[in-house]
Amino acid sequence: MNVYDIVRKPIVTEKSMDDMERGNYTFVVDKNATKLEIKNAIEEIFDVKVQRVNTMNMRGKMKRQGVHQGRRSSWKKAIVKLSEDSKSIEFFEGME
Repeated sequence: MNVYDIVRKPIVTEKSMDDMERGNYTFVVDKNATKLEIKNAIEEIFDVKVQRVNTMNMRGKMKRQGVHQGRRSSWKKAIVKLSEDSKSIEFFEGME
């Protein structure tokens, strides 16, 4: 599996922006990816040192349009903590 298949996209919310001050970055990742695979992918893509990876399986929300009901796809979220000696991820620099 390619590293860009593991890390899908960053999550940009108010809470994730506040977590960036503490060195935590949030990403949508592949549902089958392990913590070690996520760590290696982040280190390779952004050239940083990862200290810890926390993952959560997020259940898709129920949606309704008229009488029809459905569910959005479930997804996996990863919160990546960078080590103290590591630089910040440049991708998020202009968003603070």
